[in-house]
Amino acid sequence: MASLIALCLLALVGGALSQDAFDPLKYVDPLIGASNGGNVFPGASLPYGMAKAVADTNSGSNQGGFTLDGAPVTGFSSMHDSGTGGNPSLGNFPLFPYINCPDGDINQCAFPKKLRARFGSFSNSSVSAKPGNFALTLNSGIRAEMTTTHHTSLFRFTFPPVGPDGQPSQPLILQDLADLADSRQDNGTVSVDAKTGRITGSARFLPSFGGGNFVLYFCTDFKGDEVLDNGVFSNSRASTAVKNLTISRSINGYPLPGGAFVRFKSGAPVLVRTATSFISAARACSHGETEIPTFNFASVSNTATEAWAQKLKPIRVSTTGVSDSLVKNFYSGIYRTMINPQNYTGENPLWSSSEPYFDSFYCIWDLFRSQLPFLTITDPAAVSEMIRSLIDTYRHVGWLPDCRMSLNKGYTQGGSNADNVLADAYLKGIDGGINWNDGYAAVVKDAEIEPYDWCCQGRGGIDSWKELGYIPVQDFDFKGFGTMTRSISRTLEYSYNDFCIAQMADKMNKKSDKEKYLESSGNWQNLYKEDQPSFWWNGTNTGFTGFFEPRFLNKTWGYQDPLNCSFPDEFSACSLQNTGRETFESSIWEYGFFVPHDQATLMTLYGGPSAFVRRLDYLHDQNITYIGNEPAFLTVFQYHYAGRPALSARRAHYYIPAFFAPTPDGLPGNDDSGAMGSFVAFAMMGLFPNPGQDVYLITPPFFERVGITHPLTGRTAVIRNVGFDPAYRDIYIQSATLDGKPYTRNWIGHSFFTEGKELVLTLGRNESSWGTRVEDLPPSLGTYAGFNGTFSARAAGIKRARSYKGTFGMLGGAS
Repeated sequence: MASLIALCLLALVGGALSQDAFDPLKYVDPLIGASNGGNVFPGASLPYGMAKAVADTNSGSNQGGFTLDGAPVTGFSSMHDSGTGGNPSLGNFPLFPYINCPDGDINQCAFPKKLRARFGSFSNSSVSAKPGNFALTLNSGIRAEMTTTHHTSLFRFTFPPVGPDGQPSQPLILQDLADLADSRQDNGTVSVDAKTGRITGSARFLPSFGGGNFVLYFCTDFKGDEVLDNGVFSNSRASTAVKNLTISRSINGYPLPGGAFVRFKSGAPVLVRTATSFISAARACSHGETEIPTFNFASVSNTATEAWAQKLKPIRVSTTGVSDSLVKNFYSGIYRTMINPQNYTGENPLWSSSEPYFDSFYCIWDLFRSQLPFLTITDPAAVSEMIRSLIDTYRHVGWLPDCRMSLNKGYTQGGSNADNVLADAYLKGIDGGINWNDGYAAVVKDAEIEPYDWCCQGRGGIDSWKELGYIPVQDFDFKGFGTMTRSISRTLEYSYNDFCIAQMADKMNKKSDKEKYLESSGNWQNLYKEDQPSFWWNGTNTGFTGFFEPRFLNKTWGYQDPLNCSFPDEFSACSLQNTGRETFESSIWEYGFFVPHDQATLMTLYGGPSAFVRRLDYLHDQNITYIGNEPAFLTVFQYHYAGRPALSARRAHYYIPAFFAPTPDGLPGNDDSGAMGSFVAFAMMGLFPNPGQDVYLITPPFFERVGITHPLTGRTAVIRNVGFDPAYRDIYIQSATLDGKPYTRNWIGHSFFTEGKELVLTLGRNESSWGTRVEDLPPSLGTYAGFNGTFSARAAGIKRARSYKGTFGMLGGAS
């Protein structure tokens, strides 16, 4: 008996050790999305870190700095964003190493970015990327490794003993007053200390998706063999006699190359510590000296790795029977949610405040849908600081941003979608020092007052919105200015923004505001044209009638082909162009489902639940939607509202892994600061949010078990599949229990995570009656109707009540 007890104790201890030894970082591949337009930042960073070190290539898709598409390296820099579209972002003050300069002549080294690209080729097989670390070997034989602290990057360059000319190595490392987009403005400055080789400087640059400009400072120190000489370069010439340089942008609009260099007497490894600051070069030097005082690469690397481990370890899945590729998809997606936004606290020169300051919100139109809701579960403390930052930006700038980068206002893509973010956090109990009264004032200002520059904050067309109940095409808007397009998508987004404000008002006991914004949240119906057909470009009728269409100020109808801006449409301008359509980055077909708060009414307009499902099927089956853009996300799961949660599960299992693979070309579009990563993580976890509401739609996880330990409460929420099929044939929920009691709703609330509940799903191969009754559907402002009779398809025999009104009068989620 004693030996049996000992064996049992040993097994228990072994199981605990096994669990404690779980290492999610081995499943993270930062190179996912490093080609094919994923635009990810795959380099070294801390979670939300300001310092982001990676090799920069001259690819046409280098928005995140590095690509694996055959483009050569032009430098190694310390500031980046991740997954963005448009112009490349940051990549300021790149370093570039040479083994030596031919014949010892510094003027035979190539200084301009375009010339040194000839020396930047590398083999993809030499690249190594792990959380907190990045490395590659140039074909010249130089090995470049990098890691970071919060504001400081540490590079280690290891050189071959001789150069390509057969002469002994005398490494030269230059630092360029450039950025990825070549956006430097006039009067970049650089200085090099003759004795130590320290390089300091600054330059003014442009943001990548907004107006204005910013000044960034840097401080770079070296540790290697004795310094041979140093100096500055301008264009393609250099001098060791000159130690200071102020350089013009040049007369032809392209920044004149300029910077500084340090050369060493031998080819011993060189450690380069470079820090940046938006305040001053002295602040940058202080960051470097404080954060990396000893140039200990291993110590910095280990600390960065551990920071990532602490963020990911609370999320544990059972890997039994599941391919490593799917596990890698999952954890890599989670990893990418914590690259942007970036914590610039203490680095904001625009105003003095004790509040946190976050930057690189690219853009909230993308992030509100799944990325920020995912962090609300996994890192609520960080979300609290982000919310405080957004509200503090409102205090000092006057408006909540919809997009913000490099200390500047970014372009607004649709509504005032920070309203959705604040509502989502408020409803889910995020606190951490947030002044919610100021937060509410900020969202109300979005709804009531039009800014002069609604291109970049707030909402345009407020007068028409209040008078007509929609944004007209060719609106007469004399109060503010932005691109006069997107009348349909703005109307739909404003409607949802107002609904989110109504939820905050309700919980704050502001009853009149609640009723006011609930009423305006129904304005989306004013653009619904019930007799509008839709035809393919060859004249074939899609078979569906009833679509949103633009309307003029006089209330007459305009027209936009419902298929314009859908995925196969390569000829429509659908972004912020002056010639853009009335929907943004999405078709009327797809925006036809963007009524997140009133799916019941929308479903009735479309002819009832069966017709709604047919239309949703057509959207996906005909590739009208594209999962590589964020408006597609919720449509994967909207079958829940029609009482068909099994179809949501089927769609999720189609899109993953068909469109998401753990490979460099494995993303279907720009990662958009972790939006794609969060879609994958949520879908594989089995709970997808309707963002801005306390609603998570339930589908089976891709793993037998998922556990999420809440960082603040310490309680672990568990989703467990009974009858889990690693071949993913049994993907339909037959029944469910919540904490051991039968659970029939096809959605659940946020308390599931904070209170650490257990959701057990019994799976089968066929669609069942689970989650299909009207009372099991997610909340909706309108009345669920048309559910009487027998539900055909696979779930024969399921009876429905004639109608059911699920309101948001009680805002708590299901428990």
